[in-house]
Amino acid sequence: MKVEIQWKGKMHFETSTPSGHVLSLDAAPEIGGENKGPRPTEALLAAVGSCSGIDIVDILTKMRLHVESFSMEVAGERAEDHPRRFTQVHMHYKLTGNLPEEKVRRAVKLSVEKYCSVAQSLNAKLSASFEINGQVYDM
Repeated sequence: MKVEIQWKGKMHFETSTPSGHVLSLDAAPEIGGENKGPRPTEALLAAVGSCSGIDIVDILTKMRLHVESFSMEVAGERAEDHPRRFTQVHMHYKLTGNLPEEKVRRAVKLSVEKYCSVAQSLNAKLSASFEINGQVYDM
């Protein structure tokens, strides 16, 4: 896989993906950015959450379960010193529907520990929790 990235001036970059989409990334205004897109670190957290979410929906669908709604919160902690990489990433999944806890737990575990290529590409400690219809579960 390869993406094309073009500098658009100041701290703004535009990425063209193999699937035909364009993504603008920019730095924070306090370091010269113009807020023309998310920060690369924000995009990374969004990518890991979306990647894992895709896995979970796919796994639950293959289990013949119907997900009514699904959202998530992804929180990352960064090192104090440069390169200020993410040291910890926690994903909290919120699902609604008639979903057995043990099957959701299995789907989350498979995604976080095996299938999510973005998560497995990070040099960070990964953790997860989930809730079904408002009932919270830890992994």
